[in-house]
Order: sequence, then C-alpha cells, then structure tokens
Amino acid sequence: MPHPYVLLSAAVSLDGYLDDTGPDRLLLSSPADFDRVDEVRASVDAILVGAGTIRADNPRLLVNSETRRAARVAAGKPPYPLKVTVSGSGELDPAANFWHTGGDKLVFTTDGGAARARALGLAADVVSLGPALDWRRLLEHLREERGVERLMVEGGGRIHTQLLQQGLADEVQLVLAPLFVGSPQAPRLFGPGAYQPGRLRLVETRRIEDVVLMRYEPTAPGTGLVPVAADHHWLALACELAAQCPPSRTAFSVGAVVVAADGTELARGHSREGGDPVVHAEEAALAKIDPADPRLAAATVYTSLEPCTHRASRPAPCARLILDAGVRRVVTAWREPDTFVAGADGTGLLTGKGVDVLVLDEHEERAKAPNRHLA
Repeated sequence: MPHPYVLLSAAVSLDGYLDDTGPDRLLLSSPADFDRVDEVRASVDAILVGAGTIRADNPRLLVNSETRRAARVAAGKPPYPLKVTVSGSGELDPAANFWHTGGDKLVFTTDGGAARARALGLAADVVSLGPALDWRRLLEHLREERGVERLMVEGGGRIHTQLLQQGLADEVQLVLAPLFVGSPQAPRLFGPGAYQPGRLRLVETRRIEDVVLMRYEPTAPGTGLVPVAADHHWLALACELAAQCPPSRTAFSVGAVVVAADGTELARGHSREGGDPVVHAEEAALAKIDPADPRLAAATVYTSLEPCTHRASRPAPCARLILDAGVRRVVTAWREPDTFVAGADGTGLLTGKGVDVLVLDEHEERAKAPNRHLA
C-alpha cells in the first residue's frame, strides 16, 4: 500500500480518559497488558507518538524483551523499531528519554519547525512536510522512504483523533481499565470533530488480568477519489472472494462487495457463483439487493477487476448494472486487460457518467492471483 498499516494503541479509564491531572503518569494497563504492548511493539516497523506525549510522559518506547529483540534481529530487522514523533513547531526537549534510548529516530515537522528542530542537535532525522503537517504525506514517506509496513501509534489523543477522522487508521487497539478519572481537565482519548459514519467492526475482545482489550477496524467507505483505510479492507475482501471462483478458461475470476456509506455490507458475490457458469461478481452481488434500497445511491462497489463494458452472456455489462443501480462510487484493484475484450474500459464508461472510480493498484497482484492460468 502507499502507506503503512496504521494501528492506534491506547489504554483508557472507564470514563474515557488517558490520564489524570496528577504529576505522575496514571498507569491504566496491567503488567500482563504491558507485556502485550511490548509484543505488539516488537511486531511493527515504527512507533509514533506526538511531541506532547513526549513532554507529558517522557516515554522510552522500547521493546523490553530481550527474546523479542533477538527475534527481530534474526528476522533481519533492527532490535528496536524506528521511533517517530510529530511536532509542527519543532519545539522538542533534547533531554527526553525518546532521543537517548532505542534505535533510529525521526522527526516530522513543518517548514517553520524544521530549522528549530535541527538546531537542537538531536540524534534524529528531521523531515519537513511543508507549510503544515500532512498525515498522508507523512505516511507515504514512512512507507516509500523508510520501508515501514506496520506503524504503531501510541498517542496522544489529538493524533489518534486526527488519524481516525481522516480515515487513516486501519485498526484501534483499546484497553479499558477498571477505574474512573472524572476530571474534565484530564486528557481524553478522542476529541470532538467529524468522524466517519457508522459502527466499527469488533474483531477481538480479550480479558488480560483486570483490563479488557478490544480491537476494532473501521468499516465506512471513503468518499470521492480519496481512499480511506476501510476501502483497503473491503477491496481485500473482494480479492478473497475472487479466489473462491470456480476456475474458467473463458472468463476472469472476480469478487465484489457492495457497502453502504455507514459501513454496512449490503451484498457480496463472485464470478460463477451458485453454479451459474456466466454470472459476474458485480451482477451476483447487486442481484441480492432490493433495487429500491435507498442506501445504493451512497454505496460503494468494491470489485477485484474493473466492471466489464462488453459481454456476450448477458444483455447488460456490469458497468451498466452499476449505473442502473444508482451507485456513484466504485473501488477496484485491476484494470481489465485485453484477454477477452480489446480496449475494455469500464472505468472510462463509469467516470463518463459521473461515477467516482478509484483504482487501488497496490491490490492488483492479489486480484490477478486467481487468474494466473489465463496468462
């Protein structure tokens, strides 16, 4: 993907606070959960915290287990993940533990903050993101320039909020601690603002001593041509469905999912589903939805191969079925090659009718895999 898998990690009180207002950090996790966090740290390529978290908590952000560090080295990785912080102003404390423990460090800042950060003489690389902090540019830099595939974000609340509101968080790992803070001046995990609609998907719950771990994934699609984390989740599912297709020498194996704006799955389908030798994935999925369903107008169709524009087996190609259903957004992994139809251009037909078509070609190889026999 053009950016890393982004995992938000936090522990909160029952009333949603990250800390209290006392001089010492409030310990919300249990000893066993701290060990779990250590395990997660060992599994990622980079750990990110904001400059405010460095000032407030003075964290070291280490992999404490010698065994886990040794396993990283055996896998060809450095013993510690890259440590990353973000500061628009470039005002950082050079005495903080962050700079004097662990491995490589990286500071993201603005044009205005870069000179200030570099003047501190920190043992870190300083990267300016331009006149303002830009989370998409930051994530793209981590992936493209640093090879970061998994990023763990440990705070603070403002950073967690911004990543969720911009649809850039792939997963939330939230630990709920059995205590109350109650002070309106204490920091909260999530702040006010416009979040994506709908419910997140609960993928795991786990009791760890007296705390509970909950893992969530976002489900709401993006809008227009700007991808969000959920778009990648749904498109990956479409590629998985393509692998379920009975193989054919005369047609592609394709998977499709139709998802409402709030993240509700409306239907899914795949080529040759139900023993029908000529049914297409989008056709199979759309046939399961009431044409009068008002959610279709704001839905997204995810398909592993762009919708077809020509077919001999049915009167209407899939691009026409999508238009007739009133869907205005399509996300696909792979543009149709000339294997069966020369000059196929489902994307062009749809965009010409005002549909937003987003091609996430980082999923292309997964979409092609069930079709290798056609090469």
